[in-house]
Amino acid sequence: MSTTLPHASALFLSHGGGPLPVLGDPGHEEMRENLALIATLMAKPRAIVVVSAHWEENQPTVLSNAAPELFYDYYGFPEASYALQYPTPGAPELAQTLISRLQQHGLDARADSARGFDHGLFIPLMLMYPDADIPCTQLSLLNTLDANAHLRLGEALRGALPEGTLLIGSGFSFHNMRAFFAPATAETRRMNEDFEHWLVQTCTSTELSEVERRQRLQEWTQAPSARYCHPREEHLLPLHVCYGFAGEAASRHFGMSILGKQASAFLWFADQ
Repeated sequence: MSTTLPHASALFLSHGGGPLPVLGDPGHEEMRENLALIATLMAKPRAIVVVSAHWEENQPTVLSNAAPELFYDYYGFPEASYALQYPTPGAPELAQTLISRLQQHGLDARADSARGFDHGLFIPLMLMYPDADIPCTQLSLLNTLDANAHLRLGEALRGALPEGTLLIGSGFSFHNMRAFFAPATAETRRMNEDFEHWLVQTCTSTELSEVERRQRLQEWTQAPSARYCHPREEHLLPLHVCYGFAGEAASRHFGMSILGKQASAFLWFADQ
């Protein structure tokens, strides 16, 4: 039986390599299985807000289009990758609610009515909610890539999302592009595993206070092998927004192998 969304819940997921998850790539089998499982653990959302690693702006920006097209923001993949469809509706009223809330918290948020849904939204949602009938919007990252700013972004959203809304941070807990194309060694496997262990402990341990948990995420570069796993942090920061919103230990952790690397998803049943 699905667990109801208590008010608005949060999910950080590792969205894999471009369109490969929906093209049947064997290196994404565990990811597909986990996303299908996660979708069964909660009631179907009434709306979804996605913070994608693939959208950065100099101020918080919310997609306000009522019927966004898809933005195929990947390169060098099979022709079928550019014919994928996910005609889910936009959520302009929810977008305005988010903008107003962020502005109330002193953040200079704005709307974007032209941009489409990027693959950080449509690839995982094709796997989780293939009917494409849930209104969706996107919230950008900040191009400063500052960890504390993204924690604050999530904190500003507390209490703002309507009942039954799911906040998704769509990134990747491991995102070293060179490492994906290099032969794995015992050392690189250890570095990947060390950071994953730190991340799971940080996000799920009930022995940490929320002050300690927040500080660890704010100072994530001090984690073991942090910069090996994230030479650039845009794929980790959607997690900071999710934790900032939830403000507590994740309810569930899902570990998986994606393209030969250990990766994670975290789910919060957050009653905000």
